Amino acid sequence: RQPLYAARKKIFPKRASGRFRQFKWLVMAITLGIYYLTPWLRWDRGSFAPDQAVLVDLANRRFYFFFIEIWPQEFYYVAGLLMMAGVGLFLVTSTVGRAWCGYACPQTVWVDLFLVIERAIEGDRNARMKLDAAPWTARKLFLRSIKHVIWLAIGMATGGAWIFYFADAPTLLMEVVTGTVAPVAYVTIAVLTGTTYVFGGLMREQVCTYMCPWPRIQAAMLDENSLTVTYNDWRGEPRSRHAKKVLAAGQPVGDCVDCNACVAVCPMGIDIRDGQQLECITCALCLDACDGVMDKLGRERGLISYATLADYNANMARATAGGTSPVNPALVRTASGNFVDGLAHFHLGKIFQLRTYIYLGAWSAIGLVLVFSLLTRERLELNVLHDRNPQFVTLSDGSIRN
Repeated sequence: RQPLYAARKKIFPKRASGRFRQFKWLVMAITLGIYYLTPWLRWDRGSFAPDQAVLVDLANRRFYFFFIEIWPQEFYYVAGLLMMAGVGLFLVTSTVGRAWCGYACPQTVWVDLFLVIERAIEGDRNARMKLDAAPWTARKLFLRSIKHVIWLAIGMATGGAWIFYFADAPTLLMEVVTGTVAPVAYVTIAVLTGTTYVFGGLMREQVCTYMCPWPRIQAAMLDENSLTVTYNDWRGEPRSRHAKKVLAAGQPVGDCVDCNACVAVCPMGIDIRDGQQLECITCALCLDACDGVMDKLGRERGLISYATLADYNANMARATAGGTSPVNPALVRTASGNFVDGLAHFHLGKIFQLRTYIYLGAWSAIGLVLVFSLLTRERLELNVLHDRNPQFVTLSDGSIRN
């Protein structure tokens, strides 16, 4: 009987290089910078008001975001932002697959950060695999201890940054250091330290596979016109590591040399050549790895590329029929007759379908309503009510009691 849960097999992703890896570095730097630095930004609101740019003031039931101040009765602004986030996720997924998962999801960002620490201490893929298989020595214990201590420090910084959003950051930091802060602050830091350490350092891809519901939901968001990372087996198969010998024997051979570079860099430990899989987060690191191999071999890029199911099926049918010119827009024939990466020339009309415009329209409408409401709301609202008791009473002797 098949178990519902499979024991984790350790994955040692190799460091990738390329445009998508560079884009992931950029996204990681921006998102982590926003999270850790935002509580320290200041914004002058005048006297008797906090000067922290972003502050969730639970004691006074107010939310400050630079020049915007939200009161409890205006919670619909928060609800509107959550609606925009949900619709935006549908919009992104329906057009370019799990781009959120591959680049901006907190789990992905922190796992990337933890992998940076792991590679810096233990080395790249082969070195880490060798160290993991080696018996416990003083060196191995030292390296593992340093790695986990830094991971815990990152988790502690993550929890600390979170509580700084709920009180004046410099003041709260001094209270945390001196031990005068409320116990709930320490509990929050401990919980977030533990979850960041466990999810980002120990569980990693299992969070995406077993805990996150989005891989199951995304199936309803994708169709044959959605861009996803695709192995173009119509070009790569049959694969061979000895193409010259195979060709000399008169047998067909594809461009895939079965080097497994795409598997080595995958943070989820899957083989994109097996087709679309639930675990794939569309990070496109396999695309970078494969392009690097193609460059070394002097072959055209795009063996793994962003493509739609419709184009893939058309290319497969053409290859089966003996055609030589792919219709995949991710491969563009140049004047010299070679195929080059042409993702920038992708025809947006193929992925922007009716539902895409519906999502975009709904997302834009919610945003415009929120902006209009913020710009036109009254800064002061005053209600004057009569007291339920009479303001004065005339007594029997004619005197008045106020």
